[in-house]
Amino acid sequence: MANGWTLPQRRPVDPVGAQLRADSFTKRSIKKAAKVHGLRLALSMVDLTTLEGKDSVEKVRGLCRKAIRPADFEMTPPVPSVAAVCVYPTLVGVAKEALHGSSVKVASVATGFPSGQFPLDVRLADVRYAVAEGADEIDMVIARGLFLAGRYSEVMDEIRAIKTACGRAHLKIILETGELETLDAVRFASDLAIQAALTVPADGHQCDDGEVFIKTSTGKVAPAATMPVTLVMLEAIRDAYRRTGIRVGMKPAGGIRTAKSALHYLVMVQETLGPDWLSPHLFRFGASTLANDLLRQLLKEIRGRYAGSGDLSEA
Repeated sequence: MANGWTLPQRRPVDPVGAQLRADSFTKRSIKKAAKVHGLRLALSMVDLTTLEGKDSVEKVRGLCRKAIRPADFEMTPPVPSVAAVCVYPTLVGVAKEALHGSSVKVASVATGFPSGQFPLDVRLADVRYAVAEGADEIDMVIARGLFLAGRYSEVMDEIRAIKTACGRAHLKIILETGELETLDAVRFASDLAIQAALTVPADGHQCDDGEVFIKTSTGKVAPAATMPVTLVMLEAIRDAYRRTGIRVGMKPAGGIRTAKSALHYLVMVQETLGPDWLSPHLFRFGASTLANDLLRQLLKEIRGRYAGSGDLSEA
């Protein structure tokens, strides 16, 4: 029990079956019109990300310009903006100003990213600072040390405390699946995170669709996003929706670099969760290089040639 509520039931995962099912999504034939639609949709789902120690004000401003207008070539309908720009808390204010008037959200990593190895009050202060600076979304990391030590109630309590600190900002819960070792652990961590975040707090607030995401990785640990891991997490989201009627979002992050791979992920979402999740409101890609490959492939489909040096806007 965690503060009076029950831990989720463990659901064993067949790793061979998960791999075979994930592989099956890479074999779907996507025709020209559907491919163009998929490329545009995938671009609109990208969280353009910079999470380096050398990040600067000008780098973030450039990334925001890229987020609003990903390409310099003209297309009808126009190339969509990406979903969000993801930065460290100290650069949230810069991104918020640069993105003013656009549809692009500001996401901020917090809670002692990427390790999470900080006292809870420090991690909560990290969240509150980012929200006060204008973050629309918070990407938190769970305390993997607590999880792997079997201290599940503490992990759930921390997620609830961080969800409360987010206020109106949406929450993405990073499991860091590369450190969880097995698909059984990924499934249990997914169920645990969803249950903790969706639990109705004392003020009676009920989560809306897309207010909570689960996310594979920080991008700092290998392996990051993989299709079997993402499939297991999507199945946890599907089962949560059947229980609660609330649509939890999904964000694979780290290692997704090609348009071809992104389309495979969209097929998996379609066939596991259905078309309602094929929206930036419920599905994102955490990426720094994916956007330009999506644009290159989109231009090839439309014009029959790859993008030149002047066709893609600079970050």
